[in-house]
Amino acid sequence: MAEAIAIIFESAEGVRHEVAARLGASLMEAALMNNVPGIEAECGGSCICATCHVYCDQVADIVGAPSDEEDDMLDLAAADRRAASRLSCQIKVTSALAGAIIQLPARQY
Repeated sequence: MAEAIAIIFESAEGVRHEVAARLGASLMEAALMNNVPGIEAECGGSCICATCHVYCDQVADIVGAPSDEEDDMLDLAAADRRAASRLSCQIKVTSALAGAIIQLPARQY
């Protein structure tokens, strides 16, 4: 079994879901594998929707800026976009994210 780290997904209401996220998986995959509510992932990780939108305020320096394609999709389809908005399908789980709190928007489009 691949090594995993703990990541916390926090709803807009403050409800936290701590998950074991497999290294190398995307944050979206980690959320789906652990039944985290609020990550719909309608496109399955193809960066053609924004239903896996998250806020990465705490780890913005670790995850970096979105690609041009991701940035365009966030502009087009993300509800309540913020400076640290990312699509969770585009963020790979690394050991640097251990213990990170990833916030979910109140709604996904």
